[in-house]
Amino acid sequence: MKFNLHTHTKRCHHAHGEDEEYVLKAIENGYKIFGFSDHAPHLFPGDYVSSCRMLPEEAGEYAQSINALKEKYKDKIDIKLGYEMEWYPDLIEKDLEYLKQFGYDYLILGQHFTENEYEDFASYCGHSVDDIEIVDKYINQLLEGARSGLFTYVCHPDLIFYKKDKKIHYEKMDYMLTELKKLDIPLEYNFYGYFDNRHYPDKEFWKMAKEKDCKVVIGLDAHRPCVIEDNKRLDKMKKEIASLGIEPIEAIKLIK
Repeated sequence: MKFNLHTHTKRCHHAHGEDEEYVLKAIENGYKIFGFSDHAPHLFPGDYVSSCRMLPEEAGEYAQSINALKEKYKDKIDIKLGYEMEWYPDLIEKDLEYLKQFGYDYLILGQHFTENEYEDFASYCGHSVDDIEIVDKYINQLLEGARSGLFTYVCHPDLIFYKKDKKIHYEKMDYMLTELKKLDIPLEYNFYGYFDNRHYPDKEFWKMAKEKDCKVVIGLDAHRPCVIEDNKRLDKMKKEIASLGIEPIEAIKLIK
């Protein structure tokens, strides 16, 4: 594995470790391209403050830190500066205008909420849900983001799971995968879900992705430096991916 584009920093308030620690672990473990993509700040209306992403006022320092590491280690590793973003239609234009002043190399789409979090944080979908309307909203919002052409790939597309009826769940996933395939956008097989024993990656979902010949990329989704050096578990996951007949892509065009 030569590259990773999914790495967080402590600025998102649920990751740990210093930026340079991640870089040193990446170098030690043979990465050639290593991207930071912390949860992007959104310019929320009113007085809402997110507890799961960097604050707008932290974006400048984030960019400065990563760019300094780019220069410091340029002879050893190619570091990229990016963001993992939600697709919030009412905010996206203003959010990107704000981030462009600091510069970035790419964006990845990581949808965790339906509609938006500032009006209803309960719309979080990073777990099993029992409302089919939420599933439909999630799929439609993720697809709208993917169709925007702004994102290099889709993070953990199997994040949501409709727990009341597996048959209906996979029918919904089939539709989503069909639409994503039309866009030819890579889908991320998420190592942190595997590392943390979450409900994703979902084997049945990835069987369907293979049948549709979707492009697949491995993303570490590292929230702490030790994730980067867990080669034993990463190798095991890669063997499971191979057993499904999936060959993850080894190079990707960055979109910003």
